[in-house]
Amino acid sequence: MITVLWFKRDLRIEDNPALARAVASGRPVLPLYIAEPEYWRQPDASGRHWAFIAESLDGLHADLGRLGAPLVVRTGYAVTVLADLHARHGVAEIVSHEETGNGWTFARDRAVAAWAREHGVVWTEIPQPGVVRRLASRDGWAALREREMRKAVTPAPKGIEHVAEDPGAIPSARDLGLAPDPCPDRQKGGRSEALALLDTFLTRRGQHYRSEMSSPLTGATTCSRLSPHLAFGTLGEREAVQAGWRRQREVKGTRDGWIGSLRSFQARMAWRPHFMQKLEDEPSLEFRCLHPAYEGLRPAEPDAVRLHAWTEGETGLPFVDACMRSLKATGWINFRMRAMLVAVASYHFWLDWRATGPVLARYFTDYEPGIHWPQVQMQSGTTGMNTVRIYNPVKQGRDQDPDGVFTRRWCPELADVPDRHLQTPWTWDGAGGLLGKRYPAPIVDPVEAARAAKQKVWAVRSGADHRADAARIVEKHASRKDQGAGRHFVNDRAPKKRRAAKRDPGQMSLDL
Repeated sequence: MITVLWFKRDLRIEDNPALARAVASGRPVLPLYIAEPEYWRQPDASGRHWAFIAESLDGLHADLGRLGAPLVVRTGYAVTVLADLHARHGVAEIVSHEETGNGWTFARDRAVAAWAREHGVVWTEIPQPGVVRRLASRDGWAALREREMRKAVTPAPKGIEHVAEDPGAIPSARDLGLAPDPCPDRQKGGRSEALALLDTFLTRRGQHYRSEMSSPLTGATTCSRLSPHLAFGTLGEREAVQAGWRRQREVKGTRDGWIGSLRSFQARMAWRPHFMQKLEDEPSLEFRCLHPAYEGLRPAEPDAVRLHAWTEGETGLPFVDACMRSLKATGWINFRMRAMLVAVASYHFWLDWRATGPVLARYFTDYEPGIHWPQVQMQSGTTGMNTVRIYNPVKQGRDQDPDGVFTRRWCPELADVPDRHLQTPWTWDGAGGLLGKRYPAPIVDPVEAARAAKQKVWAVRSGADHRADAARIVEKHASRKDQGAGRHFVNDRAPKKRRAAKRDPGQMSLDL
């Protein structure tokens, strides 16, 4: 009989309690990763995700090989793969981390659980730090998360008693039916990449994180860029937090920016499981508005022209287009610009979040379902407990890219537009040979579109039943006073009388 260690979003050997639990079983261990073609056909999956995972699997394969048990990779449906291994080796136990995934992985896990019960196989799932399955109440959650973070990091085992099994090959994107996904500047996967980023962020790049993370110009370098590694588990959350704490002790007493920046980093690390807990508690967040009053607010069938223009960065709003084009090419953009992209799609273009959310999920190399869907809803104004924040894309461009460097880099058609007209090229006298020819005319009037959207949203918020449902949502999902401060996307706002609740800040996919 053997123990199967099923790797999911934990592609590492250090800080991996599931690996430690599997080795402690006393049975031979078969480390397994399952590439599931049906998963990769889902609308939130993309080639850039798989490319990052494949690189990470290469590193994991080498690390496990040094421990005596090379990674086994299989392509197929999880139940089928596990049944085959059980028939040939006899599986006594499956060990994995709990996964806060999308609706497809949730259904898959239920099928695996049913199969395991039917065949007398124990499935031991190790909780992710700070995410509690079947959480009874948010009260005390922050203290629980703090205790989890202070536990010792689980070291890699010294060796693993392996199972004789062909390791198999890591499938290509084509093997999984994935379409080509050009992303020339995508971050690379793998444990060594994660550790290098952590080191350079904590010792050099992160010094001015607090003041520079909001700009698309400085954020790409100043932000930690750890988000894809946390999302797919080449870096453990606990080890990242504790590394940050060690660095905080080193810089104690300094006045050069490190103290504030490291505090901001730790706060954002705390918001990460906070938002994952939302989807864990309410999986329907991927499919239905958190507040039911917003169902039907926007057309279920999105305007195809507007959706395509937004998706391709061809809206005629220069800063929006620059951000989207940058995201498509790199797989990453900083938190404020992520929020703006969703807000403009939701308010100015009046597109439903269920149409735009999968687009961004595919573009974000760091896509984490447990963070993504609650935040997409927040920036779309459908949670019922968040501030309605309608970004002004023209003002954002002028504030965040005052010299037009970022905008012109990604929208080279606008190279000759004077600075004062760059974010509104339709106001430039020389735009006659530009708009509608080399660069699109704006698909909406940004001022009028924002005004119309605000009226529609506030009409819903002023409805008779809105407050009661909002109070229920706050009670279940809002952070409490003991939650660490931070910035995450936009604020969870409780009714004034509910003083125990605290506002949630935010950013898409917790880009860090």
